[in-house]
Amino acid sequence: MLKFGLPLAVLLASASPVLAQAPKVKPETKILHENLIVLDTHFDTPANEANPSFDIRARNKVEDGSQVDYPRMVEGGVDGGFFVVFTPQGANTKEGNIAARDHALLRTMVIHEMVAKNDDIFALATKADEAAAISQSGKRFVYISMENGSPVAGDLTLMKTFYDMGVRMISPVHFANNDLADSATDPKGPIHGGLSAQGKQFVAEANRLGMLLDASHASDLVLDQMLDLSKAPIILSHSGAKAIYNHPRNVPDDLLRKLAAKGGVIQINAFSGYMKDMPDIPERRAALAELNKAYGPARDIPADKRDAYRAARKAIEDKYPMPRANMDDLMKHILHAAQVAGKDHIGVSGDFDGGGGIEGFDDITYFPALTERLVAAGFSKEDLAKFWGGNALRVLKQADELKAN
Repeated sequence: MLKFGLPLAVLLASASPVLAQAPKVKPETKILHENLIVLDTHFDTPANEANPSFDIRARNKVEDGSQVDYPRMVEGGVDGGFFVVFTPQGANTKEGNIAARDHALLRTMVIHEMVAKNDDIFALATKADEAAAISQSGKRFVYISMENGSPVAGDLTLMKTFYDMGVRMISPVHFANNDLADSATDPKGPIHGGLSAQGKQFVAEANRLGMLLDASHASDLVLDQMLDLSKAPIILSHSGAKAIYNHPRNVPDDLLRKLAAKGGVIQINAFSGYMKDMPDIPERRAALAELNKAYGPARDIPADKRDAYRAARKAIEDKYPMPRANMDDLMKHILHAAQVAGKDHIGVSGDFDGGGGIEGFDDITYFPALTERLVAAGFSKEDLAKFWGGNALRVLKQADELKAN
């Protein structure tokens, strides 16, 4: 969809030498891309927004740990997306659940504050059809999603609280098991055999409220059970194809087929470690472990320590470089998912500002380049409309309609 009413400062900035580094695409591709509703289902940008030194109105740098901001949304033809309330997994205790709840409430408020402070360029969206209306107005739409259900694990009535705060997508689990579900990546292995009894109630409550259920990071058995239990389609907001790379975060073909049969969608993830086999460099692994021990999870590093963390991380990357996945790898996952699940059931997420980004797809300015690759692979305009937003908005609408009915 064409964007109207862009602020003059942004239009001027788009001609700056810095922005000239963006990947070049054919003029006809750019026009095609600009006439689509383009969204990403997993922006971890609120973690940056919580940093006082980050300005979402400014064009920030990938080198500084930023992949999403307003100028780059304009440049990349990105109409909006799901901005994530991410909560690191803590202790599965009463105290841990309270801490998770408080963290998520504050992070949700950060997103609201971002929109309120920038209401000339952003607008909060809670329904699927609002994406087109907001885009037509010249603003970018902001949906809110929750990654990791631990903030509500202590009290499922909190799901209504977060729904009332605008959260429209929610996942049960992240890197480690919690009281709701088994994670795909917990080194201790499963503890519930999929969803816990409370996790099954979580699915039912999401259906009742009209929240779209996200199964990324959940174990295969959790996804299978969610597909059986949910009365609305499921989304995988940032996952990959296990047939292309056998990683626990990726989804096997039988579940891709079941996901599609139930009307769901997989958004292919652009995260190197989940896309192809990477060499094990013991020295690098040890150095990163020490770095993480010193600073904690990257998303939760205080603003006054982020520069030091980035410098230390860069030194490790320079000393022990790791090959990155590239656009060819991304296309392998996309085309496989298209073949197995069908083009009505796929999309993409860069996992930007949360560890994502690959060679040739470093931030949201690279979205038109992916459109060019998809066109070359035989995607029609209708296919692209579904891929870039139509499929995700469809399942969002179906979750909402279930509530209405």
